Amino acid sequence: MIKNIRNAYEGKMFFFLVFICNCLFSQQIVTGRTIDDNGESLSAVTIINMATDKKVYSNSQGEFSIEASANDELRFVKEDFRRVSRRVLTDGINSPLLITLFQIPKEIGEVKIVKKLTGDLNEDSRIVAKTDKGELVRNAVGLPQPVGKMREKPAEVKQVLLPILLGNLNVQGVYDLISGKARRQKRLYRYDDLQEHIAWIRNRVEDEYFTKAGIPADRISEFIEFSFGAKPQVRTYVKGRNVSGVLLRLEETIPLYLDRMAKGSNVKKS
Repeated sequence: MIKNIRNAYEGKMFFFLVFICNCLFSQQIVTGRTIDDNGESLSAVTIINMATDKKVYSNSQGEFSIEASANDELRFVKEDFRRVSRRVLTDGINSPLLITLFQIPKEIGEVKIVKKLTGDLNEDSRIVAKTDKGELVRNAVGLPQPVGKMREKPAEVKQVLLPILLGNLNVQGVYDLISGKARRQKRLYRYDDLQEHIAWIRNRVEDEYFTKAGIPADRISEFIEFSFGAKPQVRTYVKGRNVSGVLLRLEETIPLYLDRMAKGSNVKKS
């Protein structure tokens, strides 16, 4: 009896190890280059493997490399450019990718005279903050603010397993967990929330605020993402729509980011 149990256990372990090895060795390195619609190399493009949540950036020549498995979706994102998605390793083909990103047309705004920063955070937050015209209109006419987001709630393990113990089977919930749909939903929601919070700051703080601090214009979004990791309170202030609080925490992370950038290290995360 004991021998049969041990054999069954060893058999399961063997198949588990085979499964793990298949997952590991099925990954390949996908390489490529990002360019704009004029054929010029495009640097600082964020390349995300949507299946694994891995992320890399294209270098000054637009070149990149990232791990991927068959039929993984790579998403290419850069500020002021339309995002691009590409399925890779289809039919076993692993040729270098050439990704073209098209710039989003922008209206030329009015010329503004920018005041010098005073060092007083309350005063400076008013100087560098942009006017949210949509919010002004909503406040003027008394429109209610939207509460939450209209999203399909991902299935949770506890919410699916507990009803099963009571004799109630949530077929859709079980399918979402087993198929990985719930995990993909959570990953997508985290990514969308991150981009929304970065955009909230970019829409309210002038680029000159960052560039005067020594942050390159094409790395402002990267810096903000870094700040979210280094000082989670930044996102707390974003959620509270508090520009002054955001600037207060960004002032603390600017030296950290510049130091890592000077050392040439990966500054995406804290």
